[in-house]
Amino acid sequence: MSFRELDLMDKVVQGAEAMGYTEPTPIQLRAIPVVLGGRDLIASAQTGTGKTAAFALPILSRLHAHGKFRCLVLEPTRELAAQVETAFRDYARFTDLRVTVLYGGTGYGKQREDLKHGMDIVVATPGRLLDHLEQRTLHFRDVTTLVLDEADRMLDMGFIPDVRRIVNHCPKQRQTMLFSATVPPEIEHLSSWVLREPEKIAIGAHRTPAETVTHAFYPVAESQKFDLLSELLKRTNFESVLIFTRTKHGADRITHWLKAENHAIAVLHSNRTQRERMEALEGFKSGKYEVMVATDIASRGIDVEGISHVVNYDIPLHPEDYVHRIGRTGRALKIGDAFTLITASEYKHVQAIERFIGQTVPRVKLDNFKYEYTVLLDPRAPQPGGRRKR
Repeated sequence: MSFRELDLMDKVVQGAEAMGYTEPTPIQLRAIPVVLGGRDLIASAQTGTGKTAAFALPILSRLHAHGKFRCLVLEPTRELAAQVETAFRDYARFTDLRVTVLYGGTGYGKQREDLKHGMDIVVATPGRLLDHLEQRTLHFRDVTTLVLDEADRMLDMGFIPDVRRIVNHCPKQRQTMLFSATVPPEIEHLSSWVLREPEKIAIGAHRTPAETVTHAFYPVAESQKFDLLSELLKRTNFESVLIFTRTKHGADRITHWLKAENHAIAVLHSNRTQRERMEALEGFKSGKYEVMVATDIASRGIDVEGISHVVNYDIPLHPEDYVHRIGRTGRALKIGDAFTLITASEYKHVQAIERFIGQTVPRVKLDNFKYEYTVLLDPRAPQPGGRRKR
């Protein structure tokens, strides 16, 4: 089935096709008719399955033409808000619909000007949206559509009280959609309060990595982690690589070392200014940078097409973050690879990940790499956690 068979507005389909999209993904096939029908929706799907287009395309079709501020989309981070706004703009390029984005870390001037000139769609983070509400630079009286995107991430970041305040200011007669990678009990409770008899869509198993991602663990001594990373990059035919570290300091250190090896590299973490973060993302998207090193700020919601490889330099502390991190590759049904460097001191996190995803991740040892001794590479030694290799 093509987008043209889904009863979307022709100009919106043109916008999607101009972005190179012709065939809808499973979440889009199921969600678009529900949204077009005006019903409330709670949808869960793995990262990279096309959730943004699943709500953006039918919303634009329902709004049809420029008018009042009618659609509000809440996002947990400014990076994600900026990307969703860009997606709306791209899909709406052949219409007269207007969209703006509101987030913190930048001035109010342009945001106030946009709101003054009239916007159909506002994409916003909760804190900055409440600031504008208190300053009376916008109101929600005409809002007919509310989207809570990445709801589980908003829960993780403590935004649910702000979300409740915002929902209370919206008209009771509205269409509400909740999109999330996972639906923990707290999100179920929120949805029961915010949505009215919603249609429920779940695509894929939420605890397992996407089938398009090949992933493996690379045991190594702590002292050799960077050497192994360097060797992996030398031996891998990659288009672009996203490397995750646990700390901002670690991200800066890895960036410094990889620059010394002549990699075109960007770094993304919360100590970078908003301008630096946007420049890093845009440079990574455009191919200016072949490698980006990031903390978990980039593990969800960063919409970059064509990431061929993900490397977990540090194993994530929370098992669900493993799925989100490696979901940065293998997006939109493309093939991707994910490498995770593991040390003996991190083995409890290895076990937690394998319990969470319900599978044993293959261990890989590089040929002709001069490994230092680690218990993880010794088949005769008891493994951390009491497990013996066989």
